[in-house]
Amino acid sequence: MKKSNLLLLAMITTCIASVARAESARSCADVANLKIDGVEITKAVPVPPGTTVTPSYPGAPSTGPLPAHCRVDGVIHRRKGADGEEFGIGFALALPEEAAWNGDFMMQGGGGGNGVVAYPLGASYSGEKPALVQGFAVASTDTGHKAKNGGFDFSFMRDQQAYLDFAYQANAEVAGVAKQIIAHYYAKPAAYSYFVGCSTGGREGMILSQRFPTVFNGIVSGDPAMRTGLSNLAIGKWIPVSYNQAAPKDESGKPRIEKFLSASERKLFMDSLMKTCDARDGVADGEIFDPLGCDFDPVVLVCKAGQSEACIAPEKVAAIKKAFAGPKNAYGTQVYPGFLYDAGIAMTGFVPGLLAMGQNGLFGPYPTATEIDVDKEALHAGDPLVEPASTNLSMFSGNGGKLIFFHGDSDPWFSPLDTLGYYQSLGAANGGADKVSEWSRLFLVPGMAHCGGGQALDRFDMLSAVVNWVEKGTAPDAVIATGQAFPGRSRPLCAYPKHAQYTGSGDSEDARNFRCK
Repeated sequence: MKKSNLLLLAMITTCIASVARAESARSCADVANLKIDGVEITKAVPVPPGTTVTPSYPGAPSTGPLPAHCRVDGVIHRRKGADGEEFGIGFALALPEEAAWNGDFMMQGGGGGNGVVAYPLGASYSGEKPALVQGFAVASTDTGHKAKNGGFDFSFMRDQQAYLDFAYQANAEVAGVAKQIIAHYYAKPAAYSYFVGCSTGGREGMILSQRFPTVFNGIVSGDPAMRTGLSNLAIGKWIPVSYNQAAPKDESGKPRIEKFLSASERKLFMDSLMKTCDARDGVADGEIFDPLGCDFDPVVLVCKAGQSEACIAPEKVAAIKKAFAGPKNAYGTQVYPGFLYDAGIAMTGFVPGLLAMGQNGLFGPYPTATEIDVDKEALHAGDPLVEPASTNLSMFSGNGGKLIFFHGDSDPWFSPLDTLGYYQSLGAANGGADKVSEWSRLFLVPGMAHCGGGQALDRFDMLSAVVNWVEKGTAPDAVIATGQAFPGRSRPLCAYPKHAQYTGSGDSEDARNFRCK
């Protein structure tokens, strides 16, 4: 009898547990019927395990296999805008199966002018596995418009609300909706929320920390597009005009910027730079891990009287120094920071290094002018709605928020010194550098171009770093980096102001034999 009662009790308990599980997690199809003011759920479909996501652009790798998840798509505030065009904040949300969900929410940032709802994977700066595979519920958004002419289509800005959504409103709105869907689907809210982005996504992360300080517990902001108008002034006008002043001319007298330096001159420059600064971290390995301590001066390459080989003409060296020093106005005031002399500045590709400019820039031909009115050019280059300039993060930090920055030292688009300058200003405004390091850290990435690539170890897990900081209180003193440019190599990326230094013994390809100095 006693045994029968126990069996009956076990059956009842199992039944109750089954009912509880059924009530605790909704079906994917059920999400399609969820009603949220101003939100249309346009699709909610189960995605089977093993699915592979095709690359978002030519040459990019596919991502997969993915775990089973519910893919939710929707639009917030659909409306007719300027010229009768349809606008609305498009978003997507990937919800892992309940047993696989780690209880957290992660949102991925955009890039360029946005305008595309990327697959919500959380695949960048999350280590070997995308955030979705790690069990995060992941969201993405187009920030309020559809790109019609590629990733740098800014025609949507003629519509004021679309401009405001892109500038700062959309990500917070999507995060709020995603949290509601998550709470509905799992019958409980996300424990912690994270945002990870680079370039435009890095700017978005900064905006969120400054204007919506309680939306995310942890934010990773990479190579942030902080001041696009001024960075475009630097790389699109100041630097090419500086080079034009010393470049050879064509038959019509126009400078040929692509012939400013020959391949042998670039090699001479880079060999001299690396000889001066490469080994300062204890090992000559093709990377400069102490860029702020690099005191390389190109003047050592100037041709002396009667010398014509293994040197560079003085006017060319002067042009390089002027270019890398960054734009200054007529009064000598720095308008935008200079750029670092780093291992990747001579790289070629879609966005070439600053020492390897061709005829065309990212947005068209470089100017052939040899003079520039910086005061005039800078007058309207700033945009306070888009730019994340505030250093008052008292609510974000006071609420336990953690903010990680990283920036490639060879980024040819946005100067790492601009991000460093902002980080230093956080210390000045928030009780000093030591105080700020309790909730924010900056990591410089040697050799890395814009958000990746270059002569760099550009694979690292900033997501885990910020999660461990938020949830376990473990501040990231260093993050291990690897990369295709140096197979088999690992290095610690050290939190500013420290850098990786070889201990002097052990395998110099192994991060374990380096310390943060």
